[in-house]
Amino acid sequence: MTWTPDPDAFVRDLEAKPAALRALAARLDADPWRDVGRSDRVVFIGMGSSRFAALAVAAMLRATGRDVVVERASAAVVAPGGPRTLAVGISASGSTAETVAALSRHADAGSTTVAITNTEASSLAVVADHHIWLAAGDEQGGVACRTFQHTIAILLAMLEPARAAAAARGAADATDDLLDRRPSWLPQAIDALADTGAVFALASEERISSAEQAALMFREGPRLQADACETGDWLHVDVYLTKPLDYRALLFAGSRFDGDVTRWVDERGGRLLMVGAAPDGLRYRGDDDPDVALCTETLVAELVAADVWRRQA
Repeated sequence: MTWTPDPDAFVRDLEAKPAALRALAARLDADPWRDVGRSDRVVFIGMGSSRFAALAVAAMLRATGRDVVVERASAAVVAPGGPRTLAVGISASGSTAETVAALSRHADAGSTTVAITNTEASSLAVVADHHIWLAAGDEQGGVACRTFQHTIAILLAMLEPARAAAAARGAADATDDLLDRRPSWLPQAIDALADTGAVFALASEERISSAEQAALMFREGPRLQADACETGDWLHVDVYLTKPLDYRALLFAGSRFDGDVTRWVDERGGRLLMVGAAPDGLRYRGDDDPDVALCTETLVAELVAADVWRRQA
């Protein structure tokens, strides 16, 4: 894999988010799923950010009574394909070998297949019955940031195209707000998170994709140790780390367990940056809308990671 690190280009990719989201919203209004029939089972398939982006929307679809799973394309034990299955392969490049192979297996089994890519022609699109273009533009920093965001919005359109379009427009405004106010919040966020070499990201199950993507941003750019955890589960599996470590956490607000996490971190001398609709949170425009938050909040982690990455470079 060829990858040229470029933190400055990564920041430019982030700054291009609002315009890209507004352009995407117009496509969402037209319903990118209009030609894809409904199936009894939906299987989302991807690796890394592509898989993360499907996690929250899959939960929303399950809440409506649909049978939906999210699988790593590398998995050996998987949901069966067949005529009553819709298999959605997600790969920004359209060339992720594991995802191409997994979607091909579904095509051979008779599943209806969809490829979601950021390229108009790719090996993944070739094996699919339908192709949905992310239209996120070229990510010159080499890190999936706009493609992650666009994937979430396009998957939201499976629930309701108008809802997805509204989320994209709201996220564009929210992103503009955070970008414009960087001098007022970014130095404090960097101070809270970025000086120990380890970062932990937490989010509710409903937005677990944000925690997973945030942790990846710290690993992929500045190559910091970083991990993700679901907020409620943190009290059972990660709270132990607050005692031996100089603990730094990025908490995406919205779980009923936020207060418990805050108390543990405070009592053990850690630092916590809460983002979103909470009394002590880093607020931004529209953060009380869960769809807008889902499509926006990783920008905080991306900008902090970019600063660390730039200083390393």
